[in-house]
Amino acid sequence: MAVPSRTSWKGFLKLSLVSVPVKAFTVSDSSAEVRLNQLHKDCNSRIKYQKICPEHGELKSDSIVSGYEHQKDQYVVVQPDDIDKLRTKSDRAVGIDGFIPVDAIDNRYYAGKAHYLMPDGIAGERPYQLLREGMEKNGVCAIAQVVMSGREQLVVVRVVDRMLVMFGLHYPSKVRKIDDYQSEIEEIEFKDEEVALTDTLIGASKIDEFNFDSYTDTYVGKLKKLIEMKIAGEEIVQAPDHEEPKILNLMDALKKSVAEAQAKQAVGDDAEDSADGDDGTTEKKLAPSAGKKKRSKKAQGE
Repeated sequence: MAVPSRTSWKGFLKLSLVSVPVKAFTVSDSSAEVRLNQLHKDCNSRIKYQKICPEHGELKSDSIVSGYEHQKDQYVVVQPDDIDKLRTKSDRAVGIDGFIPVDAIDNRYYAGKAHYLMPDGIAGERPYQLLREGMEKNGVCAIAQVVMSGREQLVVVRVVDRMLVMFGLHYPSKVRKIDDYQSEIEEIEFKDEEVALTDTLIGASKIDEFNFDSYTDTYVGKLKKLIEMKIAGEEIVQAPDHEEPKILNLMDALKKSVAEAQAKQAVGDDAEDSADGDDGTTEKKLAPSAGKKKRSKKAQGE
């Protein structure tokens, strides 16, 4: 796939006196999305969003400006040129404050926006790669601030393969504190057998070779199929729900889950042994016996 010609942002990756010209491309790809339009339910005409002035009627985009209401129905007009006058050249830079360990920022603070950073022109290639290799060698990422979409944003720049990737962050003040929620969760003591079964279930459910590319957006596929069926005039039939097994209690659920996970694991191991030419004999461990772990507190129900 070719690199998109349109960049999301251009500027500099700035560290002290070193400036690396870079261009940014959004990581997310919206081209695979299926977009639905709003229609009038009686005639299927597409709904239009008109911008109306109460005194002059419908307006074109070039007749609309932005303004701030400083008093009731009193506005001061703020033009894009006015905002540009407040910005310095440094506003076009990803100003690196310093370097931190790659795991220093909790995942809760990641805002979900990410940009690939690429060197902008030949002049940026050498310092870009030098910075990337230095960050990778030292196991660090860069904490920085940048003005994008007219707002100052907190970001972290990380090494991903051979590139630098800029991830948007929430400011700490905009993230709800976990203490406000976890205080509602009571501490529970568990039986040794419950703990042992859970450990076995997790061990049997581990994915040895994780392939993230195997996960696809099934909603998009189903929506496309639905649209094709509607175009063809086919009847839409409710998909049957899979009946959930009725489990009486937590211990039954754990035991049945362990049995299913171990059976699934055995099938996978047998397939590997067959592919490798092995004799296929494998030793399967049952759930660890209860009572092997010493516990300082008496478990409930004992």
